[in-house]
Amino acid sequence: MQRIQKEVVIPPQIKPKAPVSDLNLPQRTLQLEGGRVCNALFVLGTQLNVNLFRSAPPGAKSFSVQCSPTVQYKIEPRPSDGSLPTQPLVKMSTLLFTMDTVSKQANESKLSVRYYGEKTEVLATAIVHLTTIGISLDVDADRDGVVEKNNPNKGSWKWGPKGHGAILLVNCDSESVYNKQLDLEREEVTKVSDLKDMSRMILRTSGPDQLPKGYKLVMHINKSDSERIRVFRRQGGTSQSFFNNLLKNFIREFPVVLSHDVLSREVPYKGTGELDFYVEGLRFPDRDFDGLVTVSLSLLEPCSQDFPETPIFTDKVVFRVAPWIMTPNTLKPVEVFVCSVKDNSKFLRSFKDLVARSACKMTVCYEYMNRGDRWMQDEVEFGYIDSPHQRFPVVLDSPRDRELQDFPYNVLLGPDFGYVTREPQDEEVSSLDSFGNLEVSPPVTVNGKSYPLGRIIIGVAFPTTDHGRNMTRVVQDFLWAQKVQEPIALYSDWLIVGHVDEFMTFVPAPDRKGFRLLLASPDAAYKLFRGLQKNGFGKAKQFDGLELAEPILVDDLLSDETFRDENRYVQGCIDWNRDVLKRELGLEEEDIIDLPILFKVSEREMRAAAFYPDMVNMIVLGKNLGIPKPFGPKVNGQCVLEAEMRSLLEPLGLNCIFVDDFATYHLKLGEVHCGSNVRREPFEFKWWNMEH
Repeated sequence: MQRIQKEVVIPPQIKPKAPVSDLNLPQRTLQLEGGRVCNALFVLGTQLNVNLFRSAPPGAKSFSVQCSPTVQYKIEPRPSDGSLPTQPLVKMSTLLFTMDTVSKQANESKLSVRYYGEKTEVLATAIVHLTTIGISLDVDADRDGVVEKNNPNKGSWKWGPKGHGAILLVNCDSESVYNKQLDLEREEVTKVSDLKDMSRMILRTSGPDQLPKGYKLVMHINKSDSERIRVFRRQGGTSQSFFNNLLKNFIREFPVVLSHDVLSREVPYKGTGELDFYVEGLRFPDRDFDGLVTVSLSLLEPCSQDFPETPIFTDKVVFRVAPWIMTPNTLKPVEVFVCSVKDNSKFLRSFKDLVARSACKMTVCYEYMNRGDRWMQDEVEFGYIDSPHQRFPVVLDSPRDRELQDFPYNVLLGPDFGYVTREPQDEEVSSLDSFGNLEVSPPVTVNGKSYPLGRIIIGVAFPTTDHGRNMTRVVQDFLWAQKVQEPIALYSDWLIVGHVDEFMTFVPAPDRKGFRLLLASPDAAYKLFRGLQKNGFGKAKQFDGLELAEPILVDDLLSDETFRDENRYVQGCIDWNRDVLKRELGLEEEDIIDLPILFKVSEREMRAAAFYPDMVNMIVLGKNLGIPKPFGPKVNGQCVLEAEMRSLLEPLGLNCIFVDDFATYHLKLGEVHCGSNVRREPFEFKWWNMEH
């Protein structure tokens, strides 16, 4: 409150305005003092509250109020006779007033309170000069891509199609192709295109050209949010000037306002006008971050000399940082990735034909980059981030850090292609941290709860085991924190490699839930081989004609009791996961297809690997399935395993295309899926419309 010594008298003939009608307006206490004149800044949409008893001089018994026509007021407790020129002063006497029109100049509205003694003599008069301004810090709170003015829900977040709250992207791509660096690691805006990855925020003000002396607007964030967001301000100029300016001028065009070094900064008041700000996300939701951040704007009022200003009005906006979202096999493939190594040229030729049939782009990672590491699936997982104003793919880099470790950053990261990783600090990285151990289901509804973006699936140690391998906690925490694809933990530590893609996958289907869950099944394999034996084909050979494996008769395979016990154990592990998946995905037996696959348990590790090429470890490209060629027993020149796969999957409209990966992948404990990866189109469903 700024003190002014000269008293201004309000003409007594001005009549009171209509009472204030909306008592839900934000209230601020205004301090008055009899015998003094002060200035006050009033913000549209608020209400000032004066404790008349506290402001009265000693001996005051009654009071009267006069004001300019622009001021509306109400007295509480309500006077018994509002027509009287004076009202009795009691301990609870309160004056509430508001204004609904901005001032053209400072101090143009006035209000006075006159206090009277026993004999109605005037004891004191308190006068306030009022300047009315409008202030609104605005964001796209209704999620339609437009920054609307003063949305009443801008300061909170609510999920669902009728929800509200602004959305912020992590600026994790790189606008620079040559000097590659995550944009969020740069503390300046260097390209116009970078602004698309940020959320626009507008400060709208209305009123006189200048604020009264000493008042200021300050934008501020809290300390924890300073590590999660950065705010830039557009200083001026037009889009045409962006391209004409030198880099240093462009950086000056968008100075940083708030960052980890600057938690608050004064921002200019422009009278009636708008100021553009751009908010940049720096961190994804995680164990210590729920994804919500707040930016506030406060109007500060000067106090006496040598004292700091005090806030008299605060507006705030809330953003939720967009989650990283995985894409299931049922979404359309866009780009397929595979490595070229010294021994897989034959595989690549077959694989290229498969990709061409599926009308996808194929990107080959050559040896100068992969350095002999062929396991593309294990190194990365493709996903995306989305907002009403921008969307782009983001690759999640696994912490396995083998020879392919530079590929996601050096090759994939670029304009509108983001990058994120989670590196454990004090945990040991195991095979379960490779992303063959990270999958996602198609959309499902479970017991009435909808998962429109599916559910993430990871493999861990058995729940009762305290010495098994697990996916590192830092990666699991990241996946859980995204909230929109609630993870499911399966038991995969029974496998030598330990990945969920060794015993399960999803394929699209035209009926039921729109997909089928495919599970490896030793029981299905034994049933198939017993049928061969029963029909007189016991002398047919697994691996017939394959130089790299010793053929084995169906009769011999079925008579090996140790091998049968190993596969009973494997079937038990898969069945445990089957029950979890049925429960967590709301599946019935009709939603599951068992694929005939046998496993071999290592005596040294007591863990399993596929005995022949693991057909469930396939790549799904629309209706085309790239399946590891199993080299099964032949009947009338036809591989019975391939024929069984066709009979199971082709009725769904799927094409089974068998790819020979025996030498280059299977013998190295992987298959087609392990050696490839797919970037897919995002969901049409918007994550913020989920119900929570």
